[in-house]
Amino acid sequence: MLDPRTILQHLGGVARGRTLQQWGPSRAALARAVEDGRILRVRTGVFALPSVNEQIVEAAAHGGSLTCGTALRTHGVWVLSDPHTIHVWLGRNGRAHPHIGCRCVSHFFDGDTMFGVASVETALLHLQRCEGDEAFFAAFESAWRQGKLSRAARARIRISLPSPSRWLVDVARPDADSGLESLVRLRLHVLGVRVECQVTIDGVGRVDFVISGRLIVEIDGTENHASPDHRRKDLRRDAAASALGYETLRFTYAQVVHDWPSVRAAILAALRRAHDHA
Repeated sequence: MLDPRTILQHLGGVARGRTLQQWGPSRAALARAVEDGRILRVRTGVFALPSVNEQIVEAAAHGGSLTCGTALRTHGVWVLSDPHTIHVWLGRNGRAHPHIGCRCVSHFFDGDTMFGVASVETALLHLQRCEGDEAFFAAFESAWRQGKLSRAARARIRISLPSPSRWLVDVARPDADSGLESLVRLRLHVLGVRVECQVTIDGVGRVDFVISGRLIVEIDGTENHASPDHRRKDLRRDAAASALGYETLRFTYAQVVHDWPSVRAAILAALRRAHDHA
């Protein structure tokens, strides 16, 4: 008889008891494996290896697999969504199993109930339905930049999106430096503002955006610009840009995500000034 651990490893780490029993172990053997600590009982009739990702186990306890931003984050894709919420794909006919400490959002998208993590392609489509176009766009560009989306996958995603959202795939780029930059570029595109991305300026270096040839917009993620050394470097770059006739605007994660109206107003005002002095 195969060991339950071996079977679970073959099945991806989480499985129903009845699936495990098809490979030989009896209910008593599964109970002994749980008692010995070799496997975990996630809930009645569902088992997992102790080494399985905690969020995958929580999704299985709820009745399905990780999807949306939770799955994408597991795949290493940049997402805007709250990292503390667990998005669970239950399939069309699945059933949610609320549990102690449950922080799950249930999704009854088409498909069969399964355990584990939805693919990048599937999770992106679910994310668009769950959190909208902006969240999808930023994650799509992140996944593309990391080489997680083939040409065929991008085409499948495009045709599977609601028709009003398909243009997002058409304007996406594979070289977006961060999810924040993706959000800003999309929002400026909607405003009709054309931007040059990842521009190298002699004496300054590479900047996130140049607009109308004279306005530099930099998006400062806290992980990259919070230290005093980075701050001094940014100030030197801004001074060098000013000497060349550029105006530089810098915005943080919090400003882009939580105070976009102020960011938008600052950029549009700077563009008006540039136009008046042209």
